[in-house]
Amino acid sequence: MNKLFIAPLAVAAGLLAACGGNPPSTTPAADTTAATKPVPAVLPNVAAFNSTVDGQPTTLYLLKNSGKVQAAITNYGARVVSLLVPDKNGVLTDVALGYDSIGLYVHQPETFFGAIVGRYGNRIAKGKFKLNGKEYTLATNDGPNHLHGGKKGFGAVVWTGKQVNDSTVELTYLSKDGEEGYPGNLNVTVTYKLAAGGLKITYDATTDKPTVVNITNHTYFNLNGQGSGTINNHLLKLIASRYTPVDSTLIPTGKIESVEGTPFDFRDSVAIGSRINADNAQLKYGKGYDHNFVLNEGRGPDPDHTAIEAATVTGDLSGIIMRVFTTEPGIQFYGGNFMKGTNPLKGGKKDDYRGAFCLETQHFPDSPNEPSFPSTELKPGKVWHSVTYYRFNDH
Repeated sequence: MNKLFIAPLAVAAGLLAACGGNPPSTTPAADTTAATKPVPAVLPNVAAFNSTVDGQPTTLYLLKNSGKVQAAITNYGARVVSLLVPDKNGVLTDVALGYDSIGLYVHQPETFFGAIVGRYGNRIAKGKFKLNGKEYTLATNDGPNHLHGGKKGFGAVVWTGKQVNDSTVELTYLSKDGEEGYPGNLNVTVTYKLAAGGLKITYDATTDKPTVVNITNHTYFNLNGQGSGTINNHLLKLIASRYTPVDSTLIPTGKIESVEGTPFDFRDSVAIGSRINADNAQLKYGKGYDHNFVLNEGRGPDPDHTAIEAATVTGDLSGIIMRVFTTEPGIQFYGGNFMKGTNPLKGGKKDDYRGAFCLETQHFPDSPNEPSFPSTELKPGKVWHSVTYYRFNDH
């Protein structure tokens, strides 16, 4: 596969001043304001995504509507590549981390940027679960555990895409019986739509055998702009008074505990990094935040009344406000603790340590092994349906 290489642009900076006996110039100094203004973000080059993976054609879909938010979606992993949002000064800012080409998505160490993950997002203990008395064995690709669907998962396959209109793309994938160890032929449809002020993701899935399903989107966000530095000063509010503590391998213990009096209390807006170094065993296990929060019942609906409120994040520099709505019972908050600055982001940026956060709407991790958690079983004849809405700057 060909990769796209872009040579850095040389930028001239500074003026030469003449000295000597000449009289001072009366010409007004040049206005350098334009040189210091932020450059509005633009959507990626479609040509860099026209390739093949595993013999299947890949492409990039550009989404626009009458609003100011824009998005780029690729059918490789059904993933968000870019999400452009105006900042407090109206400058378009790319708040989603990603790569400039398909080749980079395939070959860089970080494979989850913007991806749809499944068949089971998050972790399953020791890669095993029982369903209707039968035990199933999955890949263990995260220490002793199964993570985000396995060694390949939905983020590393080519989906069939159809651009419905300027603001909507529909992607489908058949996960065959036995893929990554899961039972049943699972037909999945993910629809991205630019709604009023944001991006709405709708998921639907059906199966021909009983199986487990927990599909989510794994976009890494930085509301100051991808590659702009730490997210520790972003303000975060989670509509969650409880969370599911984990063991040292990040598998839930089965308990559901109150956030009150802990570094996990985001019921009021708090800087993400304000308590990151607290002497807390849970923070040590996750090397920071990498935990599932149990969303409160009775939350407010989104404007379309299709989902309910889960979180609000504010970019400390950009002033961009992102509100998250979902039909899911939980949300995984990940604070970028394992980012190392080794992946070349769009425009030559780097994915520095804690340079992004994820808010993955979901059922709880390891639910197939925890009967007290909301069930993730999908039976034949039923439809698994889920909606998540990332809405920007509307209050």
